[in-house]
Amino acid sequence: MDKKRIIQVDEKVPLPMLLPLSIQHVFAMFGASVLVPILFQIDPGIVLFMNGFGTLLFIFLTKGRAPAYLGSSFAFLAPAGGVIAAQGFEYAQGGFVVVGLLGCLLALVVWKFGTDWIDVILPPAAMGPVVALIGLELAGNTITPGKTGADLSSGPHIAVFAVTLGVAVFGSVLFRKFFSVIPLLIAMICGYLTAVALGLVDFTPLAEAKLFTLPQFHLAKFDLNAILTIAPVILVIATEHIGHQVVTGKIVGRDLLKDPGLHRSLLGDNLSTAISGFVGSVPTTTYGENIGVMAVTGVYSVQVIAGAAVISLLMAFVGPLAAFISTIPGDVIGGITFLLYGMIGTSGLRILVDKKVDYGKNRNLILTSVVFVAGLSGLTITLGSVSITGMTLAAVTAVIISLIFFLLDKAKLMND
Repeated sequence: MDKKRIIQVDEKVPLPMLLPLSIQHVFAMFGASVLVPILFQIDPGIVLFMNGFGTLLFIFLTKGRAPAYLGSSFAFLAPAGGVIAAQGFEYAQGGFVVVGLLGCLLALVVWKFGTDWIDVILPPAAMGPVVALIGLELAGNTITPGKTGADLSSGPHIAVFAVTLGVAVFGSVLFRKFFSVIPLLIAMICGYLTAVALGLVDFTPLAEAKLFTLPQFHLAKFDLNAILTIAPVILVIATEHIGHQVVTGKIVGRDLLKDPGLHRSLLGDNLSTAISGFVGSVPTTTYGENIGVMAVTGVYSVQVIAGAAVISLLMAFVGPLAAFISTIPGDVIGGITFLLYGMIGTSGLRILVDKKVDYGKNRNLILTSVVFVAGLSGLTITLGSVSITGMTLAAVTAVIISLIFFLLDKAKLMND
């Protein structure tokens, strides 16, 4: 059997391949990324514009060595929703800007003191399950009816979901040559055509779309209460970012925390968030869907990510482009993410294998067990206006227990 073709991070891609590979990334992230502005009731065009801009900024700051697409962050939904209801979106923007600036400050700290502390607060026995939970906690969204999940309540919807997932799964292991690197795009096309045939596609947005549009820019406003409400999210997105960089590094076979460095990727992520919030968009973050695309296809080229960013920028101005992608049913998106989220979960388990975590030691057994249950149990801890649950709660739990274990170990009190 032919060995899987890998297109590495710094490898150039011929133009005939570049376009479909870039479109594959856009399709993967579009549903989830546009859902955030829909929930905030703002113009999706400005979000698409800043997603593309932020991704290109990230690529520039990481010197083209870290493949990552920046999409709309879900971590801000709860606190920002409260601020928007009480004061308006402009004041939530101010909170986004401050969080982004705090993230830039964290990048400076990492640049000054390095990343060795990560192995203390997130040793492999904790990092593995935290990374796995990035995908596993999203798994339920794949079968939740809506723009990003499948509606499995009737035969036609099930058929679209099954066709999409089936082509993605079997195409990933059966397709050869160029088709082997675009199985997800092919799966989405097959799912979409099935949906059209079954009458599940609403072409109204395409018919009503204006040929040219302009993103709606709005400057941020600042209020101390709004800032204090949103600021704690920095803990969430910082942990998520480290997890994303670790799992991406495992996929591409490079230590991205060292090269280009966690300080560069943190700066790219958070500077984009600050700029995005200031001009009227939502915070940006690296995206699990795009990490999953790389895992499935073996295409890690930053050039492909940049191509996807340019397409996102174009969609902000060319109405029919965004309108067409918005017609993709949730059954198709759900069929794709069903596989992608599982791949991210598997990447977390791979950390445990690669690091040869010894579960003969109680500390590792306990740490992994508690982190998994903290993330999957549905437990929610509310601190003021910020609710911590899922992967975020698991990460906080992992850090606290890991630090306690580290101190106990230094005091020679551990029984292993």
